[in-house]
Amino acid sequence: MPEHFKRKLIIGLIVLLIALPLLLVKVRRGERTFFKRLVALCCWLALALDCGAWVILLLLHLGVVELEWRGWYAPVITRTKTKTDYAALEKNRLQESKLATPATVTSSIHANWHAFRGPHQNGEYDERPIFTKWPETGLKLLWRQPCGGGYSSFALADDRAFTLEQRRDYEVLVAYDIVTGRELWTNSWPAKFSEYHSDEGPRSTPVYDDGKVYSLGATGEFRCVNATNGSVIWSTNIMTQNHAALPDYGLAASPLIVDEKLILQPDAYHGKSVVCYDKSNGKILWHALDLPMGYATPMVETICGERQVIVCGRPDVIGLRLDDGAERWRINWPIINHERPITQPLMVSSNTLLLSAAYMTGAGAYEITRSGDSFDAHELWRNKSLKAKFASAVFWQGYVYGLDEDILCCVDAKTGERKWKDGRYGYGQLLLASGHLVVLCANGDLALVKATPEKLDELARFPALHGKSWNAPAIGDGRLLIRNGAEMACYQIAANEVRFSN
Repeated sequence: MPEHFKRKLIIGLIVLLIALPLLLVKVRRGERTFFKRLVALCCWLALALDCGAWVILLLLHLGVVELEWRGWYAPVITRTKTKTDYAALEKNRLQESKLATPATVTSSIHANWHAFRGPHQNGEYDERPIFTKWPETGLKLLWRQPCGGGYSSFALADDRAFTLEQRRDYEVLVAYDIVTGRELWTNSWPAKFSEYHSDEGPRSTPVYDDGKVYSLGATGEFRCVNATNGSVIWSTNIMTQNHAALPDYGLAASPLIVDEKLILQPDAYHGKSVVCYDKSNGKILWHALDLPMGYATPMVETICGERQVIVCGRPDVIGLRLDDGAERWRINWPIINHERPITQPLMVSSNTLLLSAAYMTGAGAYEITRSGDSFDAHELWRNKSLKAKFASAVFWQGYVYGLDEDILCCVDAKTGERKWKDGRYGYGQLLLASGHLVVLCANGDLALVKATPEKLDELARFPALHGKSWNAPAIGDGRLLIRNGAEMACYQIAANEVRFSN
């Protein structure tokens, strides 16, 4: 709890503790009217709440309980807050370092989940069919181990998994062996971002491209490193470089690599809300826009024959020409409570975009059309059928599936009609694979749901992680990698052919 908020809360509680008894004494004088009885009842209730607040503050001060934000609009009181056990993490990595070099894995390992939400940026795994009949005990666990904090997902390439972690006072880019989970190398820098409504640590997901890994920390530290050994090729701090100020929840948008271009969102205003770099050396190729950017990752799509970068700002979602950053169209998308966009836009046709946000905002579908060299965006429908807060939706056979706040729902992409809303999964994350939803629930459970507009059809669920889990899953070479701010695990979700050589 921030100190300034705690001070204001304590002052308010003290004022109530003094004022309420005085008011009770006053209303008890004279004739006991109905109004006085009602005021007295309200005073007693307020006094009870005040005393309860003092008890909670005492327990928080003594460390008996903690506050944890789990997605809703108020924190919960818990004795088991999910957080990094640095001692266990460091002990685990020390033990790993003493082990003999593991057997090498042949080139049969070909994970191809190079960026946030996969190769198509739509959260769909289509490399091979997944298992859709899970044992009662759940998928086969390949490995599990402690990890650092933060909300980063995984980029998977060949036999390696890359993610960002908070380890004490450092943000750390880490490479893991997908088969064993063994840490292969780290690249770290001093940075520790935290704020009241979430836990500390980096928010974005690294990107793998052509033997290099591109990563962005929560405070703007950007690094391009060698994927083999983690050595730095080039780096910059995009906040310092572009004279920007951090948004409330830090930098959460992941890097976007398109051909030789690297797209980042420093949120710098003055024409530098979005910046395109040469991925090989960090030279700025173009920059655009002058508005606060959201936390969603920029996307590349070919719309009406032109490659465009889609970015989410406040209050507009905008299409930029990939070649030079010129604005091509703009959708006014104000989110209630003046919040910034969090979830990813979703392409539901070659030129139709679905947007969704929480805070009672809802969802809308927008068609992008072209006339000559001009583009236009117009609304097809808008309602409150899907209010996605953290989890980006997926699209399958004409229907959109996503978490409406913390309840799973299905929406007709053409009309916006909600087909069903059922099952509480918390503020977790979901992917699409083999016509099924793979849902990492907010409490760490892993669920399999058939993607059908008829009704909720949950086929399986088992505990896969411990504690609050907001990080997006990743799938590569038949392996499902999941993590939160305390641990990471790998499960066998599809058949693969792994051959070891000594």
